[in-house]
Amino acid sequence: MRIVEIREATKPIASSIRNAYIDFTRMTTSLVAVVTDVVRDGRRVVGYGFNSNGRYGQGGLIRERFAPRLLEAGAKTLVDDAGDNLDPDRVWRTMMANEKPGGHGERSVAVGTIDMAVWDAVAKIAGKPLFRLLAERHGVEPDPRVFVYAAGGYYYPDKDVAALRREMRSYVDRGYTVVKMKIGGAPIDDDRERVEAVLEEIGGEAELAVDANGRFDLDAATRYATMLREYPLFWYEEAGDPLDYALQAALAEYYPGPMATGENLFSHQDARNLLRYGGLRSDRDWLQFDCALSYGLCEYQRTLDVMRAAGWSPRRSIPHGGHQMSLNIAAGLGLGGNESYPDLFQPYGGFPDSVRVEDGHVRMPDLPGIGFEGKSDLIRVMRDLAE
Repeated sequence: MRIVEIREATKPIASSIRNAYIDFTRMTTSLVAVVTDVVRDGRRVVGYGFNSNGRYGQGGLIRERFAPRLLEAGAKTLVDDAGDNLDPDRVWRTMMANEKPGGHGERSVAVGTIDMAVWDAVAKIAGKPLFRLLAERHGVEPDPRVFVYAAGGYYYPDKDVAALRREMRSYVDRGYTVVKMKIGGAPIDDDRERVEAVLEEIGGEAELAVDANGRFDLDAATRYATMLREYPLFWYEEAGDPLDYALQAALAEYYPGPMATGENLFSHQDARNLLRYGGLRSDRDWLQFDCALSYGLCEYQRTLDVMRAAGWSPRRSIPHGGHQMSLNIAAGLGLGGNESYPDLFQPYGGFPDSVRVEDGHVRMPDLPGIGFEGKSDLIRVMRDLAE
């Protein structure tokens, strides 16, 4: 079997929302299709992928650098020993040929987007949901029931506290038991009012996590920590720059509650440095590495090895991104859960149409591949690209 074609289209996921660092008025994503010559159930197998929100589309890198390497490679270079399916690790090594170590930058996003499409194709060719394929390969029992939390609470133009309360109430009413909101994009007293309003709204029905999106220096991070530790928060996320491990370590000495970070680290080497020097505590803190931004699932498995070597359970990982790829990894490899965007970044966020949130969890459907075919608005956009 072989890859016949790789297509990329840069798609808008623009919104008027903003967090503490960026607005999303010009945000894009790369949609990728890996077309194979394999036919299943009368349809050519096409694997699909896209990059997570917060990083722009990577069309140039995909079309000019990484896709040509795969298309120019001999077919045997990319397939497994049996010759009847792609080997994701061989595909990954081919994409990364002639690339210097370090300097992960945006190339990790381009590679991760293609990698998602490759794994989708591999699981479809095998005729299995990706989460079951992963569990089989790792010799573990899959858990189709996955914890998810609702991410939102962005700053909108003219959005007041009452509107924020209504948004968070809508997530609780849809079955979520943890909701997340943004902080750091307003004066601290305003954010205190917002936090208290949400906590009052959700009461004992759900827990609240807050996310500063890396906005703070150490002084601001500790001032917010002083305010936030008055409340029973699920976590305090990404207070400072993602690579400022000293800030994270200092904050861990000051803030006793759970913290979360990692979504803007894009390699297993970066993950290892965070765990070495970031002062994180494996009994309460959370890691948010996102495979779609960090070279894909092949690299993510190396990141999980780094976590285990540092004494961290995969259960302390709840990936960023809110996409079905991480949802499959969570179910197949025993992660702690997955982020969810119930209303944002559509059609890429969310779950297959039949999936409902119950008591903060979803149950994975038995759809071949990543399961994109079960989400009608998303698969329509995908098939427009390649089928």
